[in-house]
Amino acid sequence: MDKHERTLLCIDDEQNILNALKRLLRKEPYRLLTANSGQAGLEILAENDVHVVVSDQRMPKMNGTEFLKQVKVDYPDVLRIILTGYTDVDSISESINEGHLYKFFLKPWNDQNLKLEIRQAMEQYDLIQDNKRLHDQVMQQNDELKRINENLEEIIGERTRSLEFQNQALQISHAILDDLPVPIIGVSSELMVVMANKAIHRYWGADKPIVLGGNVNDFFEPGLDEHLIRCLSSDAHHTMAATNRHGRTFDLELIPLTGRYQGQGMILTLSDPHPAPGRDER
Repeated sequence: MDKHERTLLCIDDEQNILNALKRLLRKEPYRLLTANSGQAGLEILAENDVHVVVSDQRMPKMNGTEFLKQVKVDYPDVLRIILTGYTDVDSISESINEGHLYKFFLKPWNDQNLKLEIRQAMEQYDLIQDNKRLHDQVMQQNDELKRINENLEEIIGERTRSLEFQNQALQISHAILDDLPVPIIGVSSELMVVMANKAIHRYWGADKPIVLGGNVNDFFEPGLDEHLIRCLSSDAHHTMAATNRHGRTFDLELIPLTGRYQGQGMILTLSDPHPAPGRDER
């Protein structure tokens, strides 16, 4: 609501009372509407955005409490004030207890007090509406946060399942490599042994077993490291003869890693030497 367009509706069947209210409130910062009956007041409410209603109690056909009770049903946000005489206080007590009324004033009223109470009623209306908007905003943000959390849980669940699958695939891949009958050594770009399958241990012998974390120069005669470095830089397979530290000669196939791991390591496969014409014997 634009706080500069607040509207007050005054209801009284006596025109002189309405005229007195108009004079009293003519300089107040809100629009003033008047009606001479409860039914006329309901018609004005149906056509205007009213924020505070001040109604007389004693009116024909529909008295003030009946009128404001209907306003409470049809326009629950409107703040309701009643003007009543001393003899009518008991008759409006039920409406006060049931929340149909915001406040009541006894006739004759004090002009300054009435003006102040209407101003405060307008401010109270604004405060209530601000609180409602804040509540709606908080509820909307909570719904959005709930949706984000649900999406996050779904994303985390998918990533967890993906990681579990990748971990399982990695474990199976390691198991396959470990059980291959071909002797295999995995070497990092730093020439560190990072993998050695079962076949290499059977094939290698027990004099100086392959140990993970060791440098390939710890297990082969000098010179192999130069071939490994050239192989990594050329990104091509190489075949060569090599001798381990206890004098056994092998045919080595050097297979650099490709894809995302290109340049980060290679695979060495070992086999018994089978000299062939034109083979690189470097």
